[in-house]
Amino acid sequence: MAARSYGQYCGITTAVELIGERWAMLIVRDLLVGPRRYTDLKKGLPRIPTNILSTRLRELQEGGVVRRVPLKNCGLVYELTPYGQALEPIMLAIGRWGFPAMGNPSAGDVVTPDSLTMALRTAFRSEAATDADYELHVGEVALRAQVRDGMLSVAQITPSAPPVGGRATDGEADAVLVAGPGIRRLIGGEITPAEAIAHDIVAVVRGEESFLDSFASTFHIASFELQGAES
Repeated sequence: MAARSYGQYCGITTAVELIGERWAMLIVRDLLVGPRRYTDLKKGLPRIPTNILSTRLRELQEGGVVRRVPLKNCGLVYELTPYGQALEPIMLAIGRWGFPAMGNPSAGDVVTPDSLTMALRTAFRSEAATDADYELHVGEVALRAQVRDGMLSVAQITPSAPPVGGRATDGEADAVLVAGPGIRRLIGGEITPAEAIAHDIVAVVRGEESFLDSFASTFHIASFELQGAES
């Protein structure tokens, strides 16, 4: 647990003391995707100082949120404990809450495989999901998102130039989508799939363009008015 105490007997206070220190929640975010080596965490959080990463991992271990275990062919890795895994719905809710305030990316902002994976999990609507297999390229990140029977699975794939044209064959995704950070406007319902294509925000480089309609229905975060945003 972090050394700093707020001196209040309250569950929210305890939660903040456990995961409220700078970078702690992003470490938890990445570990929700899966176990990670120290070097994997550092790569996924390129701006975190190494001493801060080490400190946060120690604090999260002491708080029972993270543990260090051996993993076959990977050596020692960090993973969430069952107590840490219980943070998943909380983290997804925080992601949905923060989504409308994201705005446009700043210079130097990056999209990582883990952050994009969690973004898809945050936006996933099982009740509106259509079975499909998407390959999504955002910058240098490439993911395979498979939707079956209202369930989502996301896996990182080796980044490469996406194929151009043609129809999906066995083992290939139904649709290959190439997008920039502006895809958040589609997920947020600010623009329609047709507008996303017309303004080169998303390109469907393989598969029918109708798959983008399914994608927009499956991955959606309802926008709401930010109180005081313009005050």
